[in-house]
Amino acid sequence: MTANHHEIWLFRHGETSWSVDGRHTGRTDVPLNAAGRQRAQAIRRRLSRRRFALVLSSPLVRAVETCRLAGYGDVAELSDDLMEWDYGGVEGLRTVDIRKKRPGWSLWRDGVPGGETVEEVGARALEVIARTASVDGDIALFAHGHLLRILAASWLGLPADAGRLFALGTASVSVLGFEHESRVIVKWNQDSHLIDLEPQ
Repeated sequence: MTANHHEIWLFRHGETSWSVDGRHTGRTDVPLNAAGRQRAQAIRRRLSRRRFALVLSSPLVRAVETCRLAGYGDVAELSDDLMEWDYGGVEGLRTVDIRKKRPGWSLWRDGVPGGETVEEVGARALEVIARTASVDGDIALFAHGHLLRILAASWLGLPADAGRLFALGTASVSVLGFEHESRVIVKWNQDSHLIDLEPQ
């Protein structure tokens, strides 16, 4: 693979107590729960020590811990550009609760008071993509749901708010790459490595 035709592997962090509750978790540093740690370890088994030319992680503990448990903590570089959307005044709140005061509210359409706009998050995603452009080999990114969805949209040349079209579960694996000269999604929201962890 040439430097211009690398793959970017996306890893959303494992489950946290806030993600289970559906609470907007931006800059609050919530750690993984027990299930989240198990699922991060499942990523490690799936990858089987696959080597990456560059590993970047959000500095937030849930991403750093997922990266470490997946087997890349010793080679990862921290990047503030991979931090989750700053949700400002809706941090820690669930959509259902926000809609009690603001009926029909949508994060993607209506934004958040005192936080980042979707375009600002998109600008950070583009910075990450630009950083990967000259890397000779595949890249791994350990980060967060909304940030990675926006990054995928940006990879495809779509506006940042098109990230709303890409659902992404915790501890999922996705891959961005190329088909000939076109940027494509190679895999999205893969979670087969988690099947053995599901309750029977």
